[in-house]
Amino acid sequence: MTKELKVVLVGLPGSGKSTFGRQLASVLDFPYYDLDSLIEANYKMKIPEIFKSYGEGQFREWETESLKKILEAQESYVLASGGGCPCFNDNMELINEHAVSVYLDVPIGEISNRLGVSKIQNRPMFQDLDREEIVMKLKSLLTDREYFYNQAKIKLSGEEFSAELLMSELISLLKTKS
Repeated sequence: MTKELKVVLVGLPGSGKSTFGRQLASVLDFPYYDLDSLIEANYKMKIPEIFKSYGEGQFREWETESLKKILEAQESYVLASGGGCPCFNDNMELINEHAVSVYLDVPIGEISNRLGVSKIQNRPMFQDLDREEIVMKLKSLLTDREYFYNQAKIKLSGEEFSAELLMSELISLLKTKS
C-alpha cells in the first residue's frame, strides 16, 4: 500500500502558489486545496474580515488549526499555504513532517507586477499601497520569512517563472525522493 503524497507550496504572497498549485494538482491528478479558502470555509468569514474583526494573532491560530486538519487527511493533494503560514506556530516543521514542502522563490519584481491594483483587494497587507510601497513590503516580508521558506524540501526559483518548467522539475524531484 502506498503512502499518500502531500505537496505544500510556500512562498511570498503573489509568488504563484495558488495558480501553480492548481496546475500541479491537475498534472498529478490530485485534489487542490488553498489554505486561505479552507480557513474561510471553517470560520465562515473572508480573510480580510478575520484580520479586521479578530486581528492577525487569531488568524494565525485558526490558520495553524486548519493546516493541522488538512495535513492529517488520508489523501494525496496539493496545498497552497498562505505566505505567512510557514513562519508561525512551528508550521514549517509541521509541514515538513507530513508533506513535501516546495518553496516558490520568485523575484520580487515579478511578484509586484502580479500584485496589480485589482489583485490586492483580497490581500489586507497590500491594500492602500502603491507599487513602490508594495516592493518595499515584499522585501521586508522576504527578510522576515526567508529563513522559514528555505527550510522547504524543494526550492524552485528563477527569473522567469514558468509553471510548466517548474512542474516538470518538481515531478522529477518528487520521483527521486519517493
